[in-house]
Amino acid sequence: MHALIKGVRTTEPSTTPAQLDLLLINAPLRDYALRPRVNDYTLPVLGMAYIATYAADRGYRVGVLDAEAAGLPIKTTIDLINQAAPRWAGFNLLAPTYEISADIAAALTPGIRVMVGGHHAKAMPVPILTDVRMARCDALVLGEAETRVVELLADHRNRADLPGVMWIDPLLGMPVTGGHPGATHHLAPDINKLPFVNRTYLAQDPYLAGDGRTEANMVGARGCPYDCSFCGAAVSANPDVTIRVRDPLDIIAEMHQLRSEHGVTAFRFVDDLFLGARRVVDQMMAAFAEARIEDWAVWDATGRINVLHRLPDATLDLLAACGLREVALGVESGSERMLAYIDKRITRDMILSVVQRLTARGIRIKGYFILGFPTETRREMGATIDLIHQLWNLTDDQPGAFRASVFQFRPYPGTPEWARLMATGRYSAEDLLAYAPVDLGGDEEALRGRDEFNFSSGIQFGEASEAEIHQHLAVLARAQYARRIA
Repeated sequence: MHALIKGVRTTEPSTTPAQLDLLLINAPLRDYALRPRVNDYTLPVLGMAYIATYAADRGYRVGVLDAEAAGLPIKTTIDLINQAAPRWAGFNLLAPTYEISADIAAALTPGIRVMVGGHHAKAMPVPILTDVRMARCDALVLGEAETRVVELLADHRNRADLPGVMWIDPLLGMPVTGGHPGATHHLAPDINKLPFVNRTYLAQDPYLAGDGRTEANMVGARGCPYDCSFCGAAVSANPDVTIRVRDPLDIIAEMHQLRSEHGVTAFRFVDDLFLGARRVVDQMMAAFAEARIEDWAVWDATGRINVLHRLPDATLDLLAACGLREVALGVESGSERMLAYIDKRITRDMILSVVQRLTARGIRIKGYFILGFPTETRREMGATIDLIHQLWNLTDDQPGAFRASVFQFRPYPGTPEWARLMATGRYSAEDLLAYAPVDLGGDEEALRGRDEFNFSSGIQFGEASEAEIHQHLAVLARAQYARRIA
């Protein structure tokens, strides 16, 4: 099996190795035959690794092909899948990469069955199932897929028994959905009983970071209770998701396993709730303190500004004492009106206070911002840019640093913002889904890789033009780069 297919030994003891039951594919963000990938790191596909680990634990032979992490051209990706010839090929469908995924699926060798899942599959199941390129899609899985994928791999099982699994009925010629009473447990697996992710399925995790530590990404919870209008994780876009948090002892056990097997001493919790609910923060920190995690590890996490704003100083002190190194905050805008419009439930004063209080304790902040929201004026976009500069200046003399990561707004199907845009009658789904990569100048070191995470529908949603937005993105990226190397 090709070395780029993770989780499967490249040297088989038999001259006729067993067929893969499932090959999970993370499509490239763009066709890297047209321009080589310049970014040297991408977040690991933890969701696919969970599915692969669960299926392998039940005796199935599974591989993962992360074409984005490898920077593969589309044709190379197709060739690798066809050479592997799995019984099933599984795709994680994301709105910006759907067209590429569909083209790959259409080019697969007859006999390879296709299953799909992911945010885009959940948001637009009928258009996907009726796409001629997806004619061989035998299962579209809505939501968390571990247990249902295993059922699908057992070919004697009837997909009609599985809730939230869709396909085109060959007689009716229309999409149908499976499910029967007593099978709803498939929709929300017990996350404390799932096996720890087998890291052999991941292309770049664990990895050696620039500070010499070996780092790994982890998930501490599933689901998000907030409804940010632009976000695919918004609660209104995921009514099927039961919000669950892992037992702290289960998380700590996985951390110890990663330390023992891979030498990991730095962790990044990528879920929305690790520092997004007061109850979770209190439970996790009590367990971390009891286990003395700070004696050997540091960790990063996403956080909610409104939650962190309400935490007393003693709790922030505890976070720092327990090894918290960096918090990723969704700031999004510096305009009070825009913050209310996108339902962030935060204010500019809260943002400034949280950043100041955390960095004063030596905790780094990575702030995410979006330019070009629908209805945003130039003045409001300017307020976001001003806030970034204010946060830089505020933290210059603090023990912890602040860095800004800025993106262009793009609409995702299924989100509240998508519904608002469609309700105006000015756009079709095809208009909003016409994503194209934004090139900010990838050959320049300060912009290296930034454009690979920026996509545009080519539509001006606010007062500022796309050219203005791109100019601001480039200027801010250069400024952040200059601060990093200063």
